[in-house]
Amino acid sequence: MKAVIVEKPGDESALKIADVPEPEIKPDEILIRVRAAGVNRADIMQRQGFYPPPPGASEIIGLECAGEVEAVGNAVTGWKVGDRAMALLPGGGYAEKAATHHGSAMKIPPSLSFEEAAGFPEVFLTAFLNLFMLADIKSGESALIHGGGSGVGTASILLLKEARARSIVTAGSDEKCERCLKHGADVAINYNLGPFPPSVKAATNGRGVEVILDSIGGPYLPGNLESLAHGGRLVLIGLMRGTHGEIDLSAILRRHLKIFGSTLRTRQVTEKAQIVAAFLKQFGPAFEAGRLRPPIYKAIPASEATTAHRMMQASEHFGKIVLKF
Repeated sequence: MKAVIVEKPGDESALKIADVPEPEIKPDEILIRVRAAGVNRADIMQRQGFYPPPPGASEIIGLECAGEVEAVGNAVTGWKVGDRAMALLPGGGYAEKAATHHGSAMKIPPSLSFEEAAGFPEVFLTAFLNLFMLADIKSGESALIHGGGSGVGTASILLLKEARARSIVTAGSDEKCERCLKHGADVAINYNLGPFPPSVKAATNGRGVEVILDSIGGPYLPGNLESLAHGGRLVLIGLMRGTHGEIDLSAILRRHLKIFGSTLRTRQVTEKAQIVAAFLKQFGPAFEAGRLRPPIYKAIPASEATTAHRMMQASEHFGKIVLKF
C-alpha cells in the first residue's frame, strides 16, 4: 500500500510517498481503508523527531482517519466489512490502510463526509476528555480555550455550546477572532493586542473562568492562573511555546486551584474505549444530528503532505487540514 513516510527527521521535505507493508490486524482490531486522514501538530513534532509513537504503534504519522472497514478481527463485535468508520490512532493514519482497536473507532453518521470524519476523532475526543472528563465543566460555567481557531479549539467551542457552558477563546488575529465568534464562541480575544488576563476578567465580571484548556505551555502559566476563578481547573495539553514557567504556588493553595497534565495518544486502548463510550453517551445525539463537525480548512491529496504541514506550521488555518487518499 502507499503511505506518507518520514525519510529522516527534519522539515516537511522529509515527507515522501512510499510503498509499505499493509498492517496486520489483531483479534480486537479493525482494518480501515483510509479515505482521509487528519493533520495535527503532533504530526509535525513526530516528523521533526520529537514525538515518537508509543511502543508497538505504527511508525507512520497520523493520529486519526476515516474510511470503510475492510477487515474485522475475530474478537470484534458491532463492526462489519463496509461500515463507514472514523478512528483515533496511536499512529498509521497517513496511509491507504490503518489498523485500530475497535474501541477507538466510531461509526460515521450520514451527515459527515469522509473529510469531516477524518478531522473529528483526535480533536473532539481531546476536547471532551479534558474539558468534561478531567475538568468536569458544568452548564453555566466558563472555559478559556487558547487557540480558538485550531482543531481542538473549534471542537471545544461546539462541545461547550452543546453543554450550555460559556466559551472564551484566544486567537492571533482579528479575522480569526471573528471566525471563532461565528463558529459559536461567546468571547474572542486577540492575544497579539496585549495580555489576555484583563480581557478574561472583563468578560467574567472580574471572577475569572472555571476551566482553562491550554496547549501553549510555559509562558502562559502565570496568566492562566491569574485568569482562573476560585477553585478553577487548568488543563495543560501542549507545550507549543516552551516547557518552563514560573508561578506563585501560594495562589494555588489560597484559591484552591487545580492543574492537570493530559495527553491522549499514549493512553491504553481500554482508556480510549472508555473515552469514546463516554463521548457518545453525552454527545451522541448532537454527533448523529451533525451539529458537531470540524470546519475543514483544506482537504489536500496525500501526495502533497508537505503543503499540509507547511500550512499547519504557519498557523494559517481555521479548523482542520486533512489529507485525501
